[in-house]
Amino acid sequence: MGNTVTTFTQDQLEAYQDCTFFTRKDILRIFRRYQELAPDIIPFDMTSNESSQLKIPVDIIENMPELKENPFRRQICEVFSDDSTGDMSFDDFLDMFSIFSEAAPRDIKTVYAFRIYDFDHDNSLGKEDLEKTLSALTAGELNEDEVTFVVDKVLEEVDLDDDGCLSYIEFEHVISRAPDFLNTFHIRI
Repeated sequence: MGNTVTTFTQDQLEAYQDCTFFTRKDILRIFRRYQELAPDIIPFDMTSNESSQLKIPVDIIENMPELKENPFRRQICEVFSDDSTGDMSFDDFLDMFSIFSEAAPRDIKTVYAFRIYDFDHDNSLGKEDLEKTLSALTAGELNEDEVTFVVDKVLEEVDLDDDGCLSYIEFEHVISRAPDFLNTFHIRI
């Protein structure tokens, strides 16, 4: 009876519920998934302050089954880690799963998709960002001329202010017309 392990305090669980699209049960299931990735690093008891400083290295995170085949796995890890290294605390990991959950609204998913595609972190999707995105999406099957052609066509169609890149507003406009976006921007737990 007295040997029950407490993973989180009630306050921690309530805070996680308030900041995510998950129930307590979901949060504990995601924590088990997180802890299983690196049991030698992550303890079962996360009630102490030190435990929130523990991080799982990006190499482990990006090789978990939910991300392993995603061509943007490194970008995803870097966007969701609080220090942009890709190494993730449980808070980072939970945020990632929350945004990729089916319950997350389109507008929040759009913000994160934009950040993932913004490889150079300049708050716009320039030609190089679009080329990297296209190459990742097509698994490198297009040659350089084909990539350039497609990127030029995208900019011609979507770059409303003709500045040679897509602003968040222009990107959001494109995503709002993409019916499959919500179906593809999620990870099941």
